[in-house]
Amino acid sequence: MQTQAVDKARIHATERELVPRLFVRAMFGMVMICLIMVSAYRWMDGPVQYTAPESPIVIEKILYLEGAMSGAAKVYAEDRSLVASYSPEEGGFLSGMWRVLQRERTKARVDLDGPVIIRARENNRLEIFDPSTGWGADLMGFGADNSAAFARLLN
Repeated sequence: MQTQAVDKARIHATERELVPRLFVRAMFGMVMICLIMVSAYRWMDGPVQYTAPESPIVIEKILYLEGAMSGAAKVYAEDRSLVASYSPEEGGFLSGMWRVLQRERTKARVDLDGPVIIRARENNRLEIFDPSTGWGADLMGFGADNSAAFARLLN
């Protein structure tokens, strides 16, 4: 009789559980701990976003980006001379950054073909900054290969 009650309770269960119940409970416990920690942090007025450590600027260049949906990209110097031209296979990240700039500039209702500033800092971090919108990004967060694409432009 007792086996019939167990069988009825496990109608949809397989013979052997795929994930032990202890692990499922531990997972939900960790999620609850994270939720409590984040809530406590916000209730104590912790800052919402991370900013890279401030460091002196070593190199700064004003450049113009031009991209295409195919991934091709061109980079021009401040005097509008061509610095680099990338095929769709090579310029994917640069073209992606160009699309982000276009979106930010459209939202801010400013000129779409303005310059950007690429900065190398003393702490070996690279950043892109759009003076027309105030938007910027720490390029190290996009991975070494992607930030190297902009590092090559500073040389």
